[in-house]
Amino acid sequence: DPFEPTIRAGKVFARGAQDNKGQCFYTITALKALLELSESLNFNLKLFIEGEEESGSVGTMEVLEQKQEELQSDYLLVVDLGIPGPGIPAITLGIRGILTMEIEVRTADGDMHSGGMGGVAYNPIRALSHALAKCFDEEGRVAIPHFYDDVQELSAQEKKAFDLTMDEEKMQREFGLRAFCPDPGYTIGESVSIRPTLEINGISGGYTGKGFKTVLPAVATAKVSCRLVPHQNPEKIFENFKKHLETHLPNGIELTITKEHGSYAFRAKENSLIAKQAAKAYEEVMEKPCKTILSGGSIPITVELAKASGAEAVMMGFGLDTDNIHAPNEHFGLDRFEQGFLTMGRILGQFNAL
Repeated sequence: DPFEPTIRAGKVFARGAQDNKGQCFYTITALKALLELSESLNFNLKLFIEGEEESGSVGTMEVLEQKQEELQSDYLLVVDLGIPGPGIPAITLGIRGILTMEIEVRTADGDMHSGGMGGVAYNPIRALSHALAKCFDEEGRVAIPHFYDDVQELSAQEKKAFDLTMDEEKMQREFGLRAFCPDPGYTIGESVSIRPTLEINGISGGYTGKGFKTVLPAVATAKVSCRLVPHQNPEKIFENFKKHLETHLPNGIELTITKEHGSYAFRAKENSLIAKQAAKAYEEVMEKPCKTILSGGSIPITVELAKASGAEAVMMGFGLDTDNIHAPNEHFGLDRFEQGFLTMGRILGQFNAL
C-alpha cells in the first residue's frame, strides 16, 4: 500500500513522502515548536497549504483572487524544493514555467486491418510521430517558430550568481543514463535551469499488448510538455505549437490539441532579506556555505502567490533527485526531516528576533 508509510534504512517510503508531505510535515513541526517555545511572536505568520499543484492549482487560483487582502505579506517562503546533494545546503531563487498538452490525431472512424488497408489509409501513429519529430532540428533545438523569441540570455556575470553545475558521471551512476541531450552550446546544468525545453512525455496508439495484431489504428495520442524560462508566455507557446503541428500533418487528418495547464517561470531576488535569512539558517544547520540554485521544475502557484501577497520570495527544501518523486518507492530521509525542521526553526527564530 503506497499510502501506508514504512521506514527502511533511515528513510520513509510512501506516496508523497518527499513531494510534498514530508516537507509540509517538518514545516508544521517547526511552527508547532516555535509557538510552544516562544512567549510571543514579533511577526505575523501565515500558513498556506495547497494540494492541487500537479493539476494546475485551478481551485487555489480562485482562492488567491478572493483572499488577496488576507494574503498580504512582506516575505514568502515556498517549501517544495530540494538540495543539490546530501549535506549540500542551497536556496532556490528560480523555477521554470510549464505548459502541458494532450494531442489526438485521427485518420478514420475505427481501427482497420493492415492487410486490407495498409498502403491505403494513413497511419495516425506515423503522422503524429512525423509531426512531433519536426518539433526539433538536427542539433536538438526546438524548431517551433518563435519558441525562443522571448528568452533572455543571462550574462556571464549573472550566471555567476547561481550554481549551474551538474555532474554527468553522478547522473549516469544514479539514474543509469545512457545519453545526454543538452541544449546546443549549453552545459547540462544550464540546459535544465536557464533554458526552455519541449518533451514528449507519452505516445500511444494501435495495439501494444501481448502477442501481435496487425491493426491499422484510427487514432494516435501523445502528451507533450514544455518547461519555460522567464518572459515566455505559455499561451503564446501553445498557439505556436498548435500551428506547427498543423503545418506538418497531411491534409484531411483531424487534430485535437487540449491545453491542460500553463504557468510562467519565477525568479526571486538574491539580496532579499528572506533569501539571506534562509541561507544563513542552512549554513548554521549544515555547517557549509549555502549555494544559490535554480530549479528546472515548476510550481505553478508560486508566481500567483507572490503576486497576490506582494511578498519577496525564496524557495527551499531538502528533496533529492534520487527520492523517486512521482514514482514507485518515493522516499524521504529521516536525516533530512531533521535538517529541514532545524533549518525552518532557525529561519522562524531569526525573524522573531528582528
